[in-house]
Amino acid sequence: QVQLVESGGELVQAGGSLRLSCAASGRNFRYYSMAWFRQAPGKEREFVAAIGWSGGGTYYADSVKGRFSISRDNAKNTVYLQMNSLKPDDTAVYYCAADPAYGGRVSTYGYWGQGTQVTVSS
Repeated sequence: QVQLVESGGELVQAGGSLRLSCAASGRNFRYYSMAWFRQAPGKEREFVAAIGWSGGGTYYADSVKGRFSISRDNAKNTVYLQMNSLKPDDTAVYYCAADPAYGGRVSTYGYWGQGTQVTVSS
């Protein structure tokens, strides 16, 4: 069983930066792949970034590649999403997800946080 709590979302101007954090509880965190997804109003939840259990195997949605960076600290049971050069289109609720499997689909992940709101003003 894994419980996830996101933090770090806030209102930021276009071009700015934010770092989201996802704190996980559970003994086997280090063996779970982690991912970030986001959901804007009226849209489906979409993949943002994923990272393998060892910290390798990162990959990103094309829309954030080169601007966002996912990382994890297994000693702290935490995964991060560094977001730079933010755009108004990045406005969404950002969700952290975990699963022993690895991938970019919503259906891959069995554990989800409650989400944190990121709003980018133009």
